[in-house]
Amino acid sequence: MKKINFIFAALVFFAGCSSSNVPVVEHNVNYTQSDAVENELDKIQTLLEENNVKALWRISLVLENIETEKSESLKTQKEFSLTQEIENKAKTVFEKCTESVAESYANALNEQNYFDAIRYFKSLQSCGYKDLGKLKLNEKQLAALAYKDVPGLGNTSSSGKAAKVSDMIKGTVTVYVDKGIKVQNGIGTSDGVLGSGFFISKDGYIVTNHHVIEDCVSKKYEGYSRLYIKIAEDPDTKIPAKVVGYDSLLDLALLKTEIDAPYVFTLGSSSSLDVGDRVYAIGSPLGLERTLTSGIVSAKDRQLLAAGSVFQIDAAVNSGNSGGPLIDQDGNVQAVVFAGVQNYQGLNFAIPVEYLKYELPYLYSGGERIIPWTGSYGKTKKMSGSGTKNEGLLVNYVMPGGSSYRSGISENDVIISFDGKKITSLEDFQCCLMMSPQDVIVKCGVLDENENVREKLVYLEKRPENPGYEVYTHDIFQDSLYPVLGMKLVSVSSNLKKCSVVSVIKGSAAEDFGFSEGDPVEVINYIVNKEKSMALIEIYAKKRKSGFLDVSVGLTVPLDSPYYF
Repeated sequence: MKKINFIFAALVFFAGCSSSNVPVVEHNVNYTQSDAVENELDKIQTLLEENNVKALWRISLVLENIETEKSESLKTQKEFSLTQEIENKAKTVFEKCTESVAESYANALNEQNYFDAIRYFKSLQSCGYKDLGKLKLNEKQLAALAYKDVPGLGNTSSSGKAAKVSDMIKGTVTVYVDKGIKVQNGIGTSDGVLGSGFFISKDGYIVTNHHVIEDCVSKKYEGYSRLYIKIAEDPDTKIPAKVVGYDSLLDLALLKTEIDAPYVFTLGSSSSLDVGDRVYAIGSPLGLERTLTSGIVSAKDRQLLAAGSVFQIDAAVNSGNSGGPLIDQDGNVQAVVFAGVQNYQGLNFAIPVEYLKYELPYLYSGGERIIPWTGSYGKTKKMSGSGTKNEGLLVNYVMPGGSSYRSGISENDVIISFDGKKITSLEDFQCCLMMSPQDVIVKCGVLDENENVREKLVYLEKRPENPGYEVYTHDIFQDSLYPVLGMKLVSVSSNLKKCSVVSVIKGSAAEDFGFSEGDPVEVINYIVNKEKSMALIEIYAKKRKSGFLDVSVGLTVPLDSPYYF
């Protein structure tokens, strides 16, 4: 079972780490300068050979900004600075990019790679491809073909009637990763990882947690590993299995074994599940197969995963339960058990089944699934005068050079739609990202500070393992601290580390440590651990809430959180 650590051992964690940082700060093209635009066009033509979708996005932004500059010139009666030659060149590059992506769409369709075909179709649609109607299949037709064979989606009860608990137990497996022999103090013992899983199709597809099978797919693990399952009816036989797809961020994995499932679980809809509802966990805690425990949903919005909120449950789960199903009273899977806090009875967690359903098409397509991002950080914005009603996703920070930055999304903008879907919260946007592939262009509706609604072309790129470290390497020092600590700083001297606090994000580490607007601070050190997952930030400050007394604090903060998107 995965452990949730709430306290980090900073001194050991950061031993031998460096705090040096020379960020690569990328700035947007200045569309009033002909040479800057021409240079961008040359870059796009080079990019076209490597990534035609990204090239299409970049040239679409160029044309969009040229039109904006022309419009502004008419309003202000200033001469339009770009030559007709450059404008024509931009249109020619756009034609090349659309032709390339359209060709990739046709090739994907011929190879029956429908997920890639959807990605190319959606990108062409977002960029206003004039011949979209001439493409052989539209997005809806492609989706019908792509999702047709995905296991677990549209499952009905294997018996056609309410199943007995004993039948459900038959559909739950023990997942075992054999890691060979471990030698300690000259004594060899068997080494392995135990977990649970459950069948979602008759032909042997199984869901479990990524951390259970991590050693089978991790590039960092260099030892021996073999994957097996054991079914409830024959716990003595190890049946070979293979990993089909996995997602480390959502901690999910899809396995395949060559047997007929004795029982197939139905994936429910956890939106109907509420706090206080009774749930049941099935699994193999400590290797004890066929174990059923019960409890209630304690909470639905615990932010323990960087990609979304999870359920807190009080059903007893232990090491070995990871990957097992959490079912409701009708036997429908409502979540996947993934973690518990050792020594704290009844403090356990499960991944909502909706996340699994979003992920299954990508897990089934094979390999590593990486949820995309836009290079931003933000939180749900509440409507003025309303304590509960949401307005959208407030953008607190945009990383220079990232997708949102190039798209023209700015700090304090509010995202209100994603690819035509209404966005009222951070959770809405996260769910849209879970359902989307990387390397695709979508339209996002944005409400700016002047209450103007604009549509922005956003490219969904690969989410880095630790977004906070990506920010650290792509922004100037004091600005890179904003999403990591939650306080916006401005330099007050030539020494960039001497700053003043401009604002503090609610619920952030900065607020928890008592920082407030106007506090003078000096950043003494910024140390990143070897895994680039945590930072130790040493700050000297005079906090207003402490009567402006001199204090030195060391803040240990993660370089990932649910607020990066």
